[in-house]
Amino acid sequence: MESCKGPEGEEVKCVWVHGPIIVGAGPSGLAVAACLSHHGLPYVILERSHCINSLWQHRTYDRLKLHLPKHFCQLPFMPFPHHFPKYPSKNQFISYLHSYAHRFNIRPRFNQSVHSAHFDPVSQFWVVRTNDFQYISPWLVVATGENADPVIPSILGMDSFHGPVVHTSAYKSGSHYKNKRVLVIGCGNSGMEVSLDLCRHNATPYMVARNTVHVLPREMFGFSTFGMAMGLLKWLPIKLVDKVVLALAGLMLGDTARYGVRRPKTGPIELKLVTGKTPVLDVGQVAQIRSGNIKVMEGVKEITRNGAKFMDGQEKEFSAIILATGYKSNVPTWLKSRESFTKDGMPKMPFPMGWKGENGLYTVGFTRRGLLGSASDAVKIAEDIADQWMSVKDKSRRNSLMILLKST
Repeated sequence: MESCKGPEGEEVKCVWVHGPIIVGAGPSGLAVAACLSHHGLPYVILERSHCINSLWQHRTYDRLKLHLPKHFCQLPFMPFPHHFPKYPSKNQFISYLHSYAHRFNIRPRFNQSVHSAHFDPVSQFWVVRTNDFQYISPWLVVATGENADPVIPSILGMDSFHGPVVHTSAYKSGSHYKNKRVLVIGCGNSGMEVSLDLCRHNATPYMVARNTVHVLPREMFGFSTFGMAMGLLKWLPIKLVDKVVLALAGLMLGDTARYGVRRPKTGPIELKLVTGKTPVLDVGQVAQIRSGNIKVMEGVKEITRNGAKFMDGQEKEFSAIILATGYKSNVPTWLKSRESFTKDGMPKMPFPMGWKGENGLYTVGFTRRGLLGSASDAVKIAEDIADQWMSVKDKSRRNSLMILLKST
């Protein structure tokens, strides 16, 4: 370990990483670490929180379960335990990830929030700065994913509301809202599930469905809807698969537009593969909407002190507001060499090649294809780095490292 100058002239500790630097110890980062270990390659994994998988551990609601069957969500080289149910709970998934980290001896460096990362063209190394260290490596793996930070919308009058305004990242249970009227802004999987949870705790949710969304049964005739669609895609064109899925969904759920939940014109599978927009998987929400227990509202025009005004002219009072407005990438806040990323922090290269950038930069967890996409990209990243391993270890690269240390 060497000492070198930080961006403001301060002394910082420089750490030469013999393998890649992985930023993020969520499922994506853990998957890459395990795959590198499989090839016998070293690495350093940096995590801003004090634990692995902090999103699932600290920023998810209690009733959350995996939306897809467990075999679609397992990470490389380790399936879920046989005794786990088809759709593992939040706590079961967290337990699985702890077992995964233990099995592959993954030991992240915690409380290492990355302030900046840039590629040095002279030395051909990546320089990653945290609060008190500077890490240097030929490779950088961005594993912070597409769900790093909550999206907080700007809505007229939000600051004047008298009650609590909570993002779903801070929502735990509907037990805190018993007998209260709650406005839920957002109708994706989180908005739908939070509304259902509120119903089951005797609250009255009003769910805002400003945008179109596909709602599909989680299962059809005992089979996972997602799994059935993936199977059909092997034999049928995507538009025909969408027609089959929507016809069956209509038979099972009815016309959701009658209750205020309008479907997009593009089919659910095509929409998912092209834009990453995930259909809502129904686990009881539609029945509650039909019965009137979940009330669907149009877009919010303005938040008032006691409630909200809506686009259709209605005005209602609420005790609390829950923002089910999703998450975003935080890559633009710290990655300085962003030629491979959009301004929104997503890879410019579309799936399935978005995992590899330029100059030893890799991304994982940005496919909009969930854990299955992360697992697939982790395998590719480790294989690609393994192919370069011996050539990068040569003496000339070490000399480049010394040039970098002297210049910082």
